[in-house]
Order: sequence, then structure tokens, then C-alpha cells
Amino acid sequence: MFKQINNATAQPVVWSTYTAEVLWADPHIARQMMAYHLNPDINAASRSFDFIDESVSWLISSFGLNQSSTVIDFGCGPGLYTQRLKKQGTGTVVGLDFSQNSLEYASQQAERSNLDIEYHLGNYLDYQDSRQFDLITLVMCDFCALNPSQRSGLLDKFKSILKPNGVIALDVYTSTRFEKQTEDVVLAKNAMNGFWSAQDYWCIQSSFLYRPELVTLDKYVIFEAQREWTVYNWLQHFTLDMLRSELEQHGLEIQATYSDLCGRPWIDGDEMAVVIGLK
Repeated sequence: MFKQINNATAQPVVWSTYTAEVLWADPHIARQMMAYHLNPDINAASRSFDFIDESVSWLISSFGLNQSSTVIDFGCGPGLYTQRLKKQGTGTVVGLDFSQNSLEYASQQAERSNLDIEYHLGNYLDYQDSRQFDLITLVMCDFCALNPSQRSGLLDKFKSILKPNGVIALDVYTSTRFEKQTEDVVLAKNAMNGFWSAQDYWCIQSSFLYRPELVTLDKYVIFEAQREWTVYNWLQHFTLDMLRSELEQHGLEIQATYSDLCGRPWIDGDEMAVVIGLK
């Protein structure tokens, strides 16, 4: 037991393991994530519906989206952004996600509303497209869950599918948020209201800080009667200079900085939104 607990609470090498797909591939967890997505009042898997409404309106007005515009949403989930973009007159709307649950819901909603939206199931890191887009979106600080190599590959992909005058809109966690994080270990039965399994389980959650890299990790080790498994939730935090430097390596540059993707003026806080274009 001592050895098992020691292993469960051991701090791994930064970015050493990637398990994000578990959140979407496991049927029980995927249903929990879907419920978070579709709760209009909380900012868990998605922003609140009021925020999304405001954000989509801002994106459309700021970038002049219309019937001739092309937009692609990386990590579209159940289509909360894509449906609103299409309803408000955007021409070509594409959504990518590797949650079958989410995309089935998105497709059903689009069909019911007679919305011609193109959805693709799979890891967006592997997505290929010969088209170019006026707007690429990556919301809910999804960029921060990717390791440096994954981010590099994604930025190359963005550059290859971005129109010459197109823009990328994304948000990230900041160094200000990082400074508020703490290290801790918590043991709980059926933690997070049964989020991890439909069966009884124990969960050890260990929170780690990687100060030089501005990375946090929440490591969840779940013990069920018949199995033990681990989920790693990594989050990169950025200063403006860090983000600018990472983008410049891929021929991209920040055109504008905001507090969020509703276009609110930049004030130092836990999150930062940027509009990015070709350098």
C-alpha cells in the first residue's frame, strides 16, 4: 500500500504523458463532459451560453464574417460556436473534435435547425485540409493543454490553412493565474460527483507546479474494484512575450490582445485572448 500511494502521488517529468483522449473516449466520462458542455450557466467544459453568444457576435463583427467567409473551429465540442456562427450567416463552417458523443449531438442539432455545418471526428492534431480559412478558432484555453511539440505542429497547421489576410482567435492561461496555483494531494471517494466512473471508486488527485516552465499538472489516479488508471491534466501558462516568441517561430504574430474572446480590453488577469495573423 505504501508503494502504491507513493507511485500515485509521485511527480512525473513535465509533459511526459498525454491522456487527454481519455476524457472523450471513455463513454461514462464523455457523458459527464457533455453535461458540462451543455450546462448554460457554468464555465466548465464550455463557456456560459451568454458568453458564447457575445463571443460569436464579436467575432462576426470584428472580422466581417459573411456568406463568403470560411471558418474552422478546432475542438468544437457539441457545436456551440459553430451553430451560432452558421445561424448568423457565416458561409462555410467546419468543426473538429475527437468526441463522438459531442459530434453526434452537434450534427443532430445542425440537422434539426437545417444548418449546413461540416463536422470531422478525430484528433485535430492529425487533421489535414487543402482549403484556407478566414478565421481559425481554438477556445476555452485548449491551446494550453498541448505540450510544446503538439503546439508547434498545430501552429504549423494553422499557418498552412490560413488565408493571407485571415486570423486565428484563441485564448490562453496567464502567468498571473499560475502564481495563484498551489500543490496539494486530495483523496476522495467518488470524487467530482462520480465524474470518473459509474462504479464506486477512490481518487487521489495530486497537483504539481513546474515553475520554470509555468506548467501545472493535476494528476488523477482512479482506483476501481477491477482496475487502476491515471489521467494527467497539464496546463501551460503564458506571458505575452512567451506566446509571442512561440508564434514567431512559425511565421505568426499577435495582432491584438484582449481579456477574452468577447473583445474586452486587455487587463491583467487569469486569461488572455489574442488575434493572430501571418507575419
